[in-house]
Amino acid sequence: MLRKKTNGVARRPQRTTLLSEAANATVDRRAFLRGSGLAIGGLAAIAATGGAVKPASAAAGAVSGNVETIKSVCTHCSVGCSVVAEVSNGVWTGQEPGWDSPFNLGAHCAKGASVREHAHGERRLKYPMKKEGGEWKRISWEQAINEIGDGMTSIREESGPDSVYWLGSAKHNNEQAYLFRKFAAYWGTNNVDHQARICHSTTVAGVANTWGYGAMTNSYNDIHNSKAIFMIGSNAAEAHPISLLHILKAKEENNAPVIVCDPRFTRTAAHADEYVRFRPGTDVALVWGILYHIFENGWEDKEFIRTRVWGMDQIRDEVAKWTPEEVERVTGTPGEQLRRVAKTLANNRPGTVIWCMGGTQHTNGNNNTRAYCVLQLALGNMGTTGGGTNIFRGHDNVQGATDLGVLSHTLPGYYGLSNGAWGHWARVWGEDPEWLAGQFGSITGADGKEKSLQNLTGIPVSRWIDGILEEKDNMDQNDNVRAMVLWGHAPNSQTRQVEMKTAMEKLDMLVVIDPYPTVSAVLHDRTDGVYLLPACTQFETRGSVTASNRSLQWRDKVVDPLFESKTDHEIIGLLAKKFGFADRFFRNIEMEDEVTPNVESVTREFNSGLWTIGYTGQSPERIKLHMANQHTFDRTTLKAVGGPADGDYYGLPWPCWGTADMKHPGTPNLYDMSKSVADGGLTFRARFGVERDGDNLLAEGVYSKDSEIKDGYPEFTMQMLMDLGWDGDLTADERAAIDAVAGPKTNWKTDLSGGIQRVAIKHGCAPFGNAKARAVVWTFPDPVPTHREPLYTPRRDLVADYPTYEDRKFYRLPTMYASIQKNDFSKDYPIILTSGRLVEYEGGGDETRSNPWLAELQQDMFVEIHPRDANNLGVRDGSQVWVEGPEGGKVKVMAMVTERVGEGVAFMPFHFGGHFQGQDLRAKYPEGADPYVLGESCNTAQTYGYDSVTQMQETKSTLCKIMPA
Repeated sequence: MLRKKTNGVARRPQRTTLLSEAANATVDRRAFLRGSGLAIGGLAAIAATGGAVKPASAAAGAVSGNVETIKSVCTHCSVGCSVVAEVSNGVWTGQEPGWDSPFNLGAHCAKGASVREHAHGERRLKYPMKKEGGEWKRISWEQAINEIGDGMTSIREESGPDSVYWLGSAKHNNEQAYLFRKFAAYWGTNNVDHQARICHSTTVAGVANTWGYGAMTNSYNDIHNSKAIFMIGSNAAEAHPISLLHILKAKEENNAPVIVCDPRFTRTAAHADEYVRFRPGTDVALVWGILYHIFENGWEDKEFIRTRVWGMDQIRDEVAKWTPEEVERVTGTPGEQLRRVAKTLANNRPGTVIWCMGGTQHTNGNNNTRAYCVLQLALGNMGTTGGGTNIFRGHDNVQGATDLGVLSHTLPGYYGLSNGAWGHWARVWGEDPEWLAGQFGSITGADGKEKSLQNLTGIPVSRWIDGILEEKDNMDQNDNVRAMVLWGHAPNSQTRQVEMKTAMEKLDMLVVIDPYPTVSAVLHDRTDGVYLLPACTQFETRGSVTASNRSLQWRDKVVDPLFESKTDHEIIGLLAKKFGFADRFFRNIEMEDEVTPNVESVTREFNSGLWTIGYTGQSPERIKLHMANQHTFDRTTLKAVGGPADGDYYGLPWPCWGTADMKHPGTPNLYDMSKSVADGGLTFRARFGVERDGDNLLAEGVYSKDSEIKDGYPEFTMQMLMDLGWDGDLTADERAAIDAVAGPKTNWKTDLSGGIQRVAIKHGCAPFGNAKARAVVWTFPDPVPTHREPLYTPRRDLVADYPTYEDRKFYRLPTMYASIQKNDFSKDYPIILTSGRLVEYEGGGDETRSNPWLAELQQDMFVEIHPRDANNLGVRDGSQVWVEGPEGGKVKVMAMVTERVGEGVAFMPFHFGGHFQGQDLRAKYPEGADPYVLGESCNTAQTYGYDSVTQMQETKSTLCKIMPA
């Protein structure tokens, strides 16, 4: 959203000399940029047209000698745009977009065009600091590590390892994310998580439990082949701007209709052929309303359903209840419009479905994501070019950090927390399983038996507040959380900010590790016990990063660490040494010095263990080869045409089976049976057994190209190879490795030699079997996706028909549902509140609001209000208003009166922080580290609510009231 700008970069007083002068003088935009020493002209404006970004003029005069170009990857959203940095004498002087990259094709959005400032930003943390006596004091790294380590050791001795919470990051590269999860395991806790919990955990759970893997099935580029594009809860034009290049290519070249379903008329909706407005929180009803017409008219793909889908009859029974009249009663969307949408999808196949956080962040988010999947299964749009579910992830490595297991419920590769999973990773790490188990605490269960916390899911990031505030007796661990480590995480991206402030103040210790201080530094009123440690940006290190389409790319280091910042993996090394397990932790990893692991060696370690999802074939050498030869890859298929990577798919999208020596090309489109497994084809995964209630769960008479098994089959084990007579294809070394695990019981996921995978693929089979997708997930609270009214619903007339869940306990904590919904808040809080992203900022916004290029573009936090609501409330466009939630949190923001939102709905972006309930907190930041733009966090007014499977926070459908300020 571009608004009228003031003459200075911001209207609030700044501490730096430059910005103080800018604020006190009348300067135009061009003068401001010259004074900032940044560039002449609008960098973001150039970027919007896809133009090249040239070196900043102020720096150009100082450049001497050769200018080195270094290829990296943007650190914002998940598209994976290449950035070509121009470096002179160790200084990053300019940048261009990667013209050879098949992802961004020489384009950048505003954020990507300004990443140089992210690395060189003056608002960064420059040295370790601690708060003492209410003042920020500079300390050394040695003092910081010693004090933090001693404090945590004391907490561990008194309260157990679970009283320290390790909150990781989607901003770490794959190697750092892997080390982070491994570090938590060596510390002895599953209280470890990252941003995926609050953005796409319901996607991962819903999608993985439908057909096997919880990731984007196709790619941005494959959308070029789509004949229809159905987007729901996705504002790609602002959240992932470069993705629109691929969407619009299909729209223009294929005449593909674009259907956008969203409660708000977004910039993405402006590109739509059909815009569908619906009430927030009614996604399942909307999708069932579309499917009603598909079934009613026989437009479903009957043969696809017969051979590759289980449970569709139960879906039909549920969908039959959603007549056009009932759908309109619940969603507000006319039935005739949904019939038109259904017919469009039926007549334009293959079509793709795209969704984002608009669909995931709900108390029944897993129902939403599964409903989207069922729609595609019914249309036969899965496992085909131009089809699939293209789930756009948020942060640059949120896919990779999720894959590497920075989660409270699993180890790397989604192995889970069973004894078998721990045994597998102990073998990978060369660790004594008993020593590892001894690092964990235990609790006494309801049956009176002692249970190790090693096998119990930890507290998710969405609930760390409750880990501190909940009564100890109500929790499945020995004591409350007493120390929080926020490592690359912006807490203002989470709901219940008022309670978060209280929780932060109750902690013994708060440790923030980040290039920027984040709201963690100022939200609370602590006078001591807070540490700020400056981490490097990803441009000051190297490593792999996984884009949303599952492709791995390699970032080369652009500049050496600036100020006193350290890389995240070095900080992990310092802590491992302090806690006394560094030698064990790094036993299989080459070291560059006593505490700094070699990045490529870390890649090889996770290559040796991540068999489940095929993170085994992407050696550092193969990934780097792809980055160096981007120009050889087809822009649509992503397949290299000649050159040194001939036949590979760009970035070796996982699963890239077997070892690097196998040279598997990667899997561009999941579940595509038209290709052999050896060439990137796949079936649906057999992870739910072979039958259910007497029904066959394996595929019927269909199989991938070149498969020697001409039917469905279960996942491969050594016993299965023996039964088929294929075990003779194993080498002696492979057989020995298999025997060392469990002999005939060893399966494809735990065979460290990769022999089982290699032999299965040699015979044309998928190592994970060939099954039907399941439209019904019998292990979930709602086996058939069901509409349930939000906890804070304005439609009290619907609560009896579509109630929420009963209160329950999971992820160690009691979780409320019905006890909240039984109260009617809608009279005092009549407006639905939802939230979302802006093109200018990203995540919690600390780094982007500290970037003067971006700060200039959006200087005010705001709330969008429909004109009718605004007029009834006496609110004028541009005026200040209070937005208050039913739990008492309130924010003071600028009103934007607009028909983007419907009547009775208000929207706020979630990138702001630094104000709290009307109070400006700028003075609480360390000197020189306050972002240029501050504002209220919308999550101060957001409320309680968590998904029934993953504990995803509810941000898209709560209630509020709005008053003139």
